[in-house]
Amino acid sequence: MRKTFVMRGQTASGSTEVLNFGKYKQGYAYKMTDFQIYPSTGIGSNNDELAGSVTAGKTAVDPTAPNFSNDGLIGTAIFKLSHLVSNPTGGLSLVNDTYVITQNLILMVQNTDSGTPVNWQCRFESVKMTGAEEAAVNYKQFAISDE
Repeated sequence: MRKTFVMRGQTASGSTEVLNFGKYKQGYAYKMTDFQIYPSTGIGSNNDELAGSVTAGKTAVDPTAPNFSNDGLIGTAIFKLSHLVSNPTGGLSLVNDTYVITQNLILMVQNTDSGTPVNWQCRFESVKMTGAEEAAVNYKQFAISDE
């Protein structure tokens, strides 16, 4: 089994994607180690303000107003692109890399300036679990996704 892998794509602003862990292998789980977003527009003349979120919950988390008290929230990212020197470009990403994943996740992105699609990339690492660890993780995932 691969130790690390990447899921990536482009999603319409305000839309969601399911990150499918349907190939789940018994005795293994996954941890998100990185979450990045990037604009889909030309970088020389546009302004973009992007936000993204990834959750293990039942519904998507609004990436423009994430609540860090939400147990299912695994990752958030923001990125600002500006062609003005007085308004610098930059990004920030926060990932709960201790959250053990055994089920599908929901990714949501938003471009608050232009509404154009958002490019995203998530990096995951596989981890081996004992039977007891697997049972505890599956129960926790069920409890969060059933709220």
